[in-house]
Order: sequence, then C-alpha cells, then structure tokens
Amino acid sequence: MILAVDSSALALLINPAANPPDDPETGMPVDRARERVEHFITELASTDTMIIPTPVLAEVLVRAEEGGPGLLATIGGLARMKVRPFGERAAIETAHMTREAVIAGDKKSGSTEAWQKVKVDRQVVAVARVEGASRIYADDRGLVAFAKRLGMDVISTWDLPYPPPQQQDLF
Repeated sequence: MILAVDSSALALLINPAANPPDDPETGMPVDRARERVEHFITELASTDTMIIPTPVLAEVLVRAEEGGPGLLATIGGLARMKVRPFGERAAIETAHMTREAVIAGDKKSGSTEAWQKVKVDRQVVAVARVEGASRIYADDRGLVAFAKRLGMDVISTWDLPYPPPQQQDLF
C-alpha cells in the first residue's frame, strides 16, 4: 500500500514531542496520540510506503527552523518514507481538480479555508493521487474533507486504534 501524509501527521510520525491534534468530537488533544501513531506504524506491512508530498515537506521544514537538516536526515534514513515532488503530473492533476471545481461553480469545492490553503491542499492530494497512494494519513480537517470528497480513503490520528494492552508475565 502507498500512503501519503500531511504535515501534522508527518510531525507526529517523526517527532515524539509533537503536539497531538484536537479530536473533533471532544475538542481536546487526541488521547494517547503517540502510542496510537507508534501502533499504526508497527501495523504497516513491510511493503508499505509512505510518501511525503513536497508541499508537506515545505510546511514541516518551516516549523523545524534550525532543525531542518536533522529532519531531512531522519526522513532520508527511513527506507519506507519517500519524498515525492509536485511535478508535471501533479500540476496537471491539480489543474484538473481546480477546473472541475470552477465548472461546478465553486473553485474552493465547498471549503471555507483561504484560497491559498485550498490550492496547497489540492497539490498535496494531487501528489498522492499521481503517486498511487490509496490512503492519506491527515489531521488537517480541510485536507481531510477535500480528499474524502474526491473519494480517497483518509485516516486521522483520532481514528487510529489504541494499541492492545501489553500482557504481563505472571511468572
């Protein structure tokens, strides 16, 4: 399976100290987010690949500040995590999505987000689609809604199951 990630999800995957997103049902930070993410990673098949669209990488690098080179080294050292560019095919896919939205009479496809954010969300989804991702791991509600409207499978941190309780040795 090929899985794409957004910036908030990527932050949780690579930074144990990252702040968890708020659960939309409770408005509170996702309970045991780090444990859920770690369990999610261990449940991935050995053949699964996570792609990081370059617009996502850019967002994460802005937040990383001086830690950017270390972040890039960490990502580069993960065999199943691949950075994928917003290239010609993704540009064509983004243009197609935007053109369909304009024809439908709403260039933002129902989003209440700023136009620039809508464009970046489309770029992230376009990279995922042209790279063959079957799922997006995302916590950004605007990106989640957009990907779902396009029929993509989306999983968010608040959707991840808790890890099973560890069994204790009785002897």
